[in-house]
Amino acid sequence: MMLKLKKGTVIFRNPQIFAVDTKLVVLERVLTKLFMLIYTDGVSLTLKVKKEHDVKTLTEYVELLEKDGLVSNAEKNFDAVEDWLRSNLLEMVFRGNVIKEKVCSLKPMHLLSFRIQNLKYCRDYNTSDQLYLMLRSCPEVLAGLKQYLCKGWDVNSNSLVKSADLDVDTAGILYLVKELKETKTLNTKDTPEPLLKKQSDLFNDDVRRLLVYQEKLPRSVFIEYFKILCGFHLALYTMKLVYLLPQMVDQGKIDVEDDWSMIVDVTDNLNSKISKYAKDDFEKNENNYRRYIRATYSIDVVQNWLSRNNTKVTIAQVLQKIKDGLSEEYFNIRLQDVLSDLPDVSEKEFDKKDYEEQFKYFKDYSSFQKFVYLLESSNLGFSQYKYLRQFIDAATMKNSPSKLLADGRSRKYPRRGALGSKLLETLVQILVLEPIDGGNYQSKSLSIDELAQLIRSRYGLIINGVGDSRFKNADVETCSAFKENMDAFKNKLRQIGFYTDLSDACLLQKIRPRYNFN
Repeated sequence: MMLKLKKGTVIFRNPQIFAVDTKLVVLERVLTKLFMLIYTDGVSLTLKVKKEHDVKTLTEYVELLEKDGLVSNAEKNFDAVEDWLRSNLLEMVFRGNVIKEKVCSLKPMHLLSFRIQNLKYCRDYNTSDQLYLMLRSCPEVLAGLKQYLCKGWDVNSNSLVKSADLDVDTAGILYLVKELKETKTLNTKDTPEPLLKKQSDLFNDDVRRLLVYQEKLPRSVFIEYFKILCGFHLALYTMKLVYLLPQMVDQGKIDVEDDWSMIVDVTDNLNSKISKYAKDDFEKNENNYRRYIRATYSIDVVQNWLSRNNTKVTIAQVLQKIKDGLSEEYFNIRLQDVLSDLPDVSEKEFDKKDYEEQFKYFKDYSSFQKFVYLLESSNLGFSQYKYLRQFIDAATMKNSPSKLLADGRSRKYPRRGALGSKLLETLVQILVLEPIDGGNYQSKSLSIDELAQLIRSRYGLIINGVGDSRFKNADVETCSAFKENMDAFKNKLRQIGFYTDLSDACLLQKIRPRYNFN
C-alpha cells in the first residue's frame, strides 16, 4: 500500500536544479511561452484581451483589417480566410474534433505570436523558463535571437515596419496582433544560473550557429530547426541531469565528471541488430529515474531547512552540507508529523503498522534518509516518476521524424535511443559550420566517420561504437551491429540530401554543406 502525502509536503520542482514541472508538454506551446519571456526580458505580463479566442473572433479581426484598407477581398472569400487561419496560423487542441476543437494560440512564427492565446489551452509547465535561463546565460545569443524573431516589428515605437521582407504567414500574424496590448507586471521571475553550465553553453552555441542561417533559410524552416533544437537540448539536459545529480549528491559537489552517453539506433527498424544495444543502453538511463527523484528530494528538504530564516542557499552549499552530515532533530520532527497523520489501523489506507514495516529493513538509515525515502516511495514520488517519463517522451519528440527516442506499440519494443531524419538534418546544418577569427563561421565538408565522431564527442550520442572506449572489448556481434548502424546512417544522410556517392574511395565520400559561407 502506498503512502499518500498532501501535495506541497515538499515541493519537488526546484528552479536551481531544473525549472520544469515535468509533465507532458507540446513544444509549440513551449515556444509561444518562450517568445513571451524573450519579449519581456523574463518579466511576467498580463494580456489585456481576456475573452477566449476562436476562429470566429479571428475572422472578425480580418474584417476589421479589411475596413482599414490593410486587407482586400477577405469578405468575398471568408471560407478561404478561415482555411488559411486554421492551417497556417493557428495551433489547435483536439484539431478536427467538431465538438472539442479549440484555439490554443498562434503558431510561434514571430516574437509577438503570444498575444493571441487561450491560457488554459497553452500551458508549458515552466518548460520555457528552463530554456530562457539557458539562453539568458549568453546575452549575445539571446539578443541575436530576439532581433531575428522580432523582424517586422519596431519594439521602441510598438508598430509595424512595413519595409520588412516577411512571408505571408508572419505578416498575417503581425497584422492580427498589432492592436492587441499587454501589461508587464512587477513580478520578476527568479532566473538562476543553469546547474549544468556546459550543457547550457552547448545549447547556446548551437543556437548561435543556427542564427548564421537566418538570411538563407525560409522563416518557417528556421523556426522548425529552432523548435527541434529546443526539444533536443531539453531532452539531453534532462537525461544528463538524471544521470549526474545523484553523483553530485554522493560526491558533495556540482563539478562531477560528465561521461554520459547513449547509443542511438539510426536504422528505423525495431528488429535491427543495434536495437538490442540501444534498448539496453536507454534502460540504464531509465533505471536512474528513482535515484534522480531521491537526489532532488534530498536537496529540496535540506535547502528548505537551511533557508528557514529566509537565507538564500545555493545548490553547492546544500551538497556540501549533505556530505558533511545533517542534524537528526529537524528530520525526526518531520517524520513524526507524517506518522501522527496516519491512522492506527486501516485496511484501505497506509497506516502506522505499514509505516513500521516500511522501515523494518532500513534501521541503519538516518532520519534524513528515512524522510527522503518516505517522499520517494509516496504518491508524490510515484507521480514524479510517471511525469518524468512523459516529459522525456515529449522533449525527444518520440516516434516523430525529429525523434531522439523511439518505441513500438507493444512491450516487446521498449524505448530506445534513435535519430530521426529531421533531427539529423538540423544537426548536420549546425556541424558543417566551424568558427573562424572575428566570431564568424565558415562551412566545411565532413566525412561520414567525422560526422559520427562529432555527434559522439559533442552530444554523447553513439552511432558507431567501434573504436570507442566504452566498447574496446566489443565482440564480433557488437561490431556487426554498429556496422549496420553506420550503413543506415549513410543511407539516411543520402535521403535528406547531404551525401552523394561519387566514388568508392573513402576520402571522396563527403557530406557537403547546402549553403556556402566561405
